[in-house]
Amino acid sequence: MYIYSFEKLEVWNEAKEFAKSIYLLTSKFPDSEKFGLVSQLRRASVSICSNVAEGSPRKTYKDKAHFTTMAFGSAVEVINQLILSFELNFISEFDYNKLREALESVTNKLNGLRTFQISKATENS
Repeated sequence: MYIYSFEKLEVWNEAKEFAKSIYLLTSKFPDSEKFGLVSQLRRASVSICSNVAEGSPRKTYKDKAHFTTMAFGSAVEVINQLILSFELNFISEFDYNKLREALESVTNKLNGLRTFQISKATENS
């Protein structure tokens, strides 16, 4: 089976695992949040790894960096939604801190990837 380049990226793997954690966590949210925070958290968390994957086959490093930036934006969106979820008592402090730590690792790697992509784009200009 062919392995795509994004599947080899540590940041993609971490982001994918993070999205799975969000799915498990939000399955415990109140039913009234099914179309609210549950939907928002799931879509934004999936968007992180999806943007990394979508950017990987782009021809230029500038295009790749654009999708990495979009992934970072989705990660920040998730942080906002986690804060709300915690303050509304939908998630425990333990889960909140654990997810924030995991997301910090993902955002640090996204920053590193974007820095690399921008430097390569500048190099190739």
